[in-house]
Amino acid sequence: MAISQHPTIVAAPGGTPSARAAKLATSTIPIFFVTSDSVQEGLVASLNQPGGNITGVDIMSGELTGKRLELIARLIVPAGTIAFLTNPRGQQGSSRAKDFEAAARSLSRTFIVVGASNDADLDSIFSKLAENKVAGVVVENDPFFDSRREDLIRLTAERSIPAIYHIREFPAGGGLMSYGASLVDAYYQMGIQAGRYLKGANIADLPVIRPTKFELTLNLSTAKALRLDIPPSFLAIADEVIE
Repeated sequence: MAISQHPTIVAAPGGTPSARAAKLATSTIPIFFVTSDSVQEGLVASLNQPGGNITGVDIMSGELTGKRLELIARLIVPAGTIAFLTNPRGQQGSSRAKDFEAAARSLSRTFIVVGASNDADLDSIFSKLAENKVAGVVVENDPFFDSRREDLIRLTAERSIPAIYHIREFPAGGGLMSYGASLVDAYYQMGIQAGRYLKGANIADLPVIRPTKFELTLNLSTAKALRLDIPPSFLAIADEVIE
């Protein structure tokens, strides 16, 4: 990071890794991030009073695990088991798995939690999920899974397993669907935060913003390939339907 060039601000919209790298690089230059679970990840002390020289937009992705479970449960057989795919080496995997388990129990759904942290794990896990005839998968929002987007889309397609993700890039690439904060809106809000600082606001007075716009994206072609019956009521709540 070119901190030696003394920039006025540092924009770190690439999630926790870039925000953490920026925070380690400077304790004086204002940093603006777009990430998830910023308090749990230790980036800020709190949302209202982040402290230090860092603030931005927290897209709440980890907190939406239960909502993703609820959405995919509406499309699969009521008696089917739903799996939660987590990265056991990720910092938030344990808490998100607990959120998933609590949501599954509240919906009276049969569930399992499976972990993968490398390519070999992914291949093995999806083979086992197919063998056990799992009805659907909720994929944790995690940098490892984001970096393996094409692999996850391929594995779910090859084994005919419906899956829901946290960003629209997955259904845009051929995955079934996603639910999460609008990244376009989040980046826009980060820009507003930076603009406030450049107009004279104190970085310490700028709380971390939470999104107000969330998007459900559905790939209808993938749904048809999976032989899922998408009810009109579900299509009505989708923000984007990819043909």
